[in-house]
Amino acid sequence: MLAESETRRPETTAAPPRTGSLARRLVLATLTFCILFTLATVTLRTWFAWNTNLSNMNAELGLIDQVFQGTLSKAVWEMDNEALQAQIDSVALAPPVGRVELRILRPGRAPEVLERQHPGHAGSSFAPALHRQLIVTPYPGANEVVGELSIEGDARLLWRRLWKEVGIIMLTQIIQSLALAGLIMGMFNRSVTLHVRRIARHLEQLTPQNLKNHLVLGRGSKASDELDLLEAGVNDLQDKLANHIERQTRDELALAASRDQLAELVEQRTAQLKAANIRLEALTRFDPLTGLANRRHFDEIKELEFNRALRHRQPFSVLMCDIDFFKLYNDTYGHANGDQCLREVALTMSALFSRSGELVARLGGEEFAVLLPGQNRQQALSCAERLQALLAERKLPHKGSGVSPFVTMSIGIAELDPANMERFDHLLQSADKALYRAKSQGRNRCEI
Repeated sequence: MLAESETRRPETTAAPPRTGSLARRLVLATLTFCILFTLATVTLRTWFAWNTNLSNMNAELGLIDQVFQGTLSKAVWEMDNEALQAQIDSVALAPPVGRVELRILRPGRAPEVLERQHPGHAGSSFAPALHRQLIVTPYPGANEVVGELSIEGDARLLWRRLWKEVGIIMLTQIIQSLALAGLIMGMFNRSVTLHVRRIARHLEQLTPQNLKNHLVLGRGSKASDELDLLEAGVNDLQDKLANHIERQTRDELALAASRDQLAELVEQRTAQLKAANIRLEALTRFDPLTGLANRRHFDEIKELEFNRALRHRQPFSVLMCDIDFFKLYNDTYGHANGDQCLREVALTMSALFSRSGELVARLGGEEFAVLLPGQNRQQALSCAERLQALLAERKLPHKGSGVSPFVTMSIGIAELDPANMERFDHLLQSADKALYRAKSQGRNRCEI
């Protein structure tokens, strides 16, 4: 016994399959988080940078407007075309300006338009624009509009500034993420991974013979942490396993002496249990009064036969049988004679329906059901009429019956219709309706 135990134990100490590095998975998770955090941070900072650039360009356009508004108004008022052209060119040459337009308004004339723009400027809804009226004061208290000035920002300059800032933002975020991941990987590898691998190698080499060899991590750290607790736990577990194996060995030697006796006792108890199970199975599947199948056994068999008939496209019929005026029989002859009557009827039905696959079941009280696989309604009707004839031959007295001086039976017959019956309950309901018609039309008859 001890030799068998020692030969089986090495199977339980087989080394588990190696998996990926825990540190690598941690770093990948950290990098994934850093990437998502970087994307979110870059998006937010880009939005702020865009708004800042818009504000800066608006301020630059406003400053240009302040510088040139007075001189342009004066040049328009004085009709100094040379100075006007020079001022317009100066505005157009400013870095943030993409396009400048001056509409000169003179009474009685169509507006004169002067336009300058940077080469390649196509206009954009993203770039800011500034619109001002040019007003001169020819004398105190008088203001006159002499023109309209429109300055559009250079969208290309706006995008260049934005992309420059986005590049700096992304570069700093990526450097931070990589530095953080590398730091975490280095610290985790040095503090955890190396010692976990040492523990794994120690556990792989464990056998029942070397359980007394304790795990020593040799960390040289005075602070007690989770790895120290794990080291102490592994050593404590080894001691407990060693003690358990020693006790198990002693117990196996003690049990070997009484093994044969115990096996014989188990065999006896098993035989008794099997016999009890057989009796219990009979009680749960058959009616104790009549010996016929009970409702539970009927429910188990009906679905099997119903599905077999559907699968093989074979006829399948059901008889629903009810003893006529059975309550009056009990009232007249007593319940003991009523039970004997049920047994006589059950014997009659069992003798008739004894072919393979046919099943007679007592559903409750004086109600019986018969499964007739492979028979159509005409064959089932013939069987039902033979049953009534056999019951009549027995001549069981029944003074309380309203249709005969002997015990009679009403029978409802139904055949499987695959097109309209998806479940056995539909077939059983059809037979039950036929039984109701037989009873309502005078009893002691068969109805389809």
